[in-house]
Amino acid sequence: MTEPVNMKMGLRCFLSPSGILWVAFFIVRFCGSHGDLSYSITEEMERGTVIGNIAKDLGLDLKGISQRNARIDLKGSRKCFCEINAQTGDLVIAEIIDREELCGSKASCPLKYELVLENPLELHRILLQIQDVNDNSPRFPSNEIKLEIRESADKGARFPLDDAHDSDVGRNGIQTYLLEKNDHFTLAVHSNADGGKYSELVLDKELDREQQQELSLLLTAVDGGTPQRSGTAIIHVTVLDANDNLPVFGQAVYEVSLPENSILGTVVVAVSATDADEGANGEVTYGFNLISDKAARLFSIDKFTGQIKLTGPIDFEEKTDYELRVQAKDGSGLASNAKVIIDISDVNDNAPVINVKSMTNPIPENAAPGTEVGIINVQDEDSEGNRQLRCTIQQDVPFKLNPSIENYYSLVTTGELDREQITDYNITLIATDKGNPPLSSAKTIQLSVSDVNDNAPVFEEQSYSAYVTENNKPGSSVCSVTARDPDWRQNGTVFYSLLPSEVNGVPVSSYLSINGDTGVIHAVRPFDYEQFRSFKVQVVARDNGSPPLSSNVTVSVFITDENDNSPQILYPTPEGNSFMTEMVPKAAISGSLVSKVIAVDADSGQNAWLSYQIVKSTDPGLFTIGLHSGEIRAQRDISESDSMKQNLVISVKDNGQPSLSTTCAVYLLISDNLAEVPELKDMSYEESNSKLTSYLIIALVSVSTFFLTFIILIISVRFCRKTKPRLLFDGTVAIPSAYLPPHYAEVDGTGTLRSTYNYDAYMTTGSRTSDFKFVQSYNDNTLSAGNTLQKNPHDNSDFLDFIDNGSKFSTLVNTFHHISNCYMCIDKFKLKVVTGVRLVLI
Repeated sequence: MTEPVNMKMGLRCFLSPSGILWVAFFIVRFCGSHGDLSYSITEEMERGTVIGNIAKDLGLDLKGISQRNARIDLKGSRKCFCEINAQTGDLVIAEIIDREELCGSKASCPLKYELVLENPLELHRILLQIQDVNDNSPRFPSNEIKLEIRESADKGARFPLDDAHDSDVGRNGIQTYLLEKNDHFTLAVHSNADGGKYSELVLDKELDREQQQELSLLLTAVDGGTPQRSGTAIIHVTVLDANDNLPVFGQAVYEVSLPENSILGTVVVAVSATDADEGANGEVTYGFNLISDKAARLFSIDKFTGQIKLTGPIDFEEKTDYELRVQAKDGSGLASNAKVIIDISDVNDNAPVINVKSMTNPIPENAAPGTEVGIINVQDEDSEGNRQLRCTIQQDVPFKLNPSIENYYSLVTTGELDREQITDYNITLIATDKGNPPLSSAKTIQLSVSDVNDNAPVFEEQSYSAYVTENNKPGSSVCSVTARDPDWRQNGTVFYSLLPSEVNGVPVSSYLSINGDTGVIHAVRPFDYEQFRSFKVQVVARDNGSPPLSSNVTVSVFITDENDNSPQILYPTPEGNSFMTEMVPKAAISGSLVSKVIAVDADSGQNAWLSYQIVKSTDPGLFTIGLHSGEIRAQRDISESDSMKQNLVISVKDNGQPSLSTTCAVYLLISDNLAEVPELKDMSYEESNSKLTSYLIIALVSVSTFFLTFIILIISVRFCRKTKPRLLFDGTVAIPSAYLPPHYAEVDGTGTLRSTYNYDAYMTTGSRTSDFKFVQSYNDNTLSAGNTLQKNPHDNSDFLDFIDNGSKFSTLVNTFHHISNCYMCIDKFKLKVVTGVRLVLI
């Protein structure tokens, strides 16, 4: 190819019986006012021959042609003989073109193409003129032309000859006829109104039947192509007697219209010619003189009647008209010609054809309304009103067709798409023409909606609660969370994780872990109900989209109690080998409170419901203990015969399953005064198997304690004037709050002590004993554990503070009221429990 100019030229090689000949063909290109192109090429060009560069001729970018899905569409039902090379922009030959097959004897043979570019939609018309090449030789209807000429024929008489047929047109068609040199005839060549050539045999010298009855002449038809082609026929002249009249047609040209849906055998037209001669010279027969091969397959003529009948299917969309040459010949061989033009009329026999030229599939669900997703082309091969079309969408779908160029439509979205609701659309396109009756066709297009990560995972519940029994095994399952994501594939794949946080200052990952795939939450370590009872954790569900979306949910973990703590005895304190003794007045009556066992359980609920029971006692019928209060009371009045030393073994049991228990020993001393206190030295654990060293230590401490106590009592009695009142037994025992553990909260119904009691001590001057009076209780606001009693600034008595607050020995505070008529009164004393002794006056 040369540089783009108004004329492009190339060469084409053809193979013929005479050898290989070269012919020149011209490719002419010009641009219309609207960017349309027109090329002129010769037929029979080889496949792959470049016609022209469309990209260059239209000023288009090669990259744009490739990206915009450029293609060539041919109007009508013909083959698409050309195609575009998207890489180079060249328009090339795809199929060998035979102009004679396409256009027959027409002088002009155009092919109309459409160049379609997408995004945006752009249409260019391309007109391809097919130029004829001399690839067909002239051909007579028969190899022999028979003429019967009377010998009486005058010089100059003319006898029409059969026309030769050449499928080529223009210069490549028949240009002249040549007659073999002879003594009697010459050849006259004439031109028809349409430019065709026909010949007549002219009698140049009279015939003499007696001298020569038959003559054979060679008739040659020559075209004007390069190289020149020719065809021959033998003219066989039989000399007869005179026949001076030619057949005459009623009209020179017959024009008829034939619907394309006519059935076979339909009479198209009947030609008629008359001959004035009589006999055999006046008998006229009919035949085709000049007819193409295609027309010969479609039409036939009755030799005697002149009726032309339809013998093959005709299609307006394939060819719109046919031209036939009919010859009428009398019995002597004289003939005349007439032309028959058959126009094929269109019938609405072609339904519209819907072609999907391009389609974006699948469509992302976030496509904005108005997005073009496809280009639809609708064609109808009928003509005029029969090819006027209307294309619609049948269903109620978020798509519509926008008319574009001619019969092109753009399929665009009309609303938002949601793959989670509808994943596929079956769109039915209906195309209807305006024929009578109208024809329609349908085409279903399936469009899929591709997923976009537009949905965050959603938990099945707004919050989750998990109940875990304490002392669980590490790795055990706590609960399972589930989140759903309606998106597809990786956009809908959910992964779970714990949101970083702290529980009691410790990272939550130290307590729990979660399976990222299943959402199952596991315990990392055992839980202890007594340390903390509940905590919350945030679980994050995140999908695998880009960008990922997530949501959170709160998981509340509640730790349930397990009976894993035995009751703890707070009072009496089981401290090593020491023991505590309670003083019980001899005059105590039935139901009197003598002591109280205080116990707590670190568990909760029924696991902390405590019950008390005396499992062993010195006198089984003397004392009883409250089942849930732990209060030890006299079961009957104390008598003189009762042993002074009473030992009780108390069992404290919780209500768990299985229940846990603890035992303690309570030592009671039945005595009315402190003078009997030295006898305590003989008390010991009956069941104890302590060694002798323990007994010696207890005895030594007891003796020392009672000695000091006795000295103090003697001094007190000397200063007292008034006798001490008798002991009343309507009070309750005071248990100092110092026995309770720090931060211990009393829980209703647990069986622990509900109130605090105090002792008031009174001393008499006459008596050498000291008695205790049980009075009303006081609460912790009156005297709290761990506080120090301060000395009255107007009191001359010595003041002693609490000491050894955190030691093993329990502290009991006794408040002594002022004794009337005493020279010297001790307002307040502090009593300290010493090993082996219930009370010691300091």
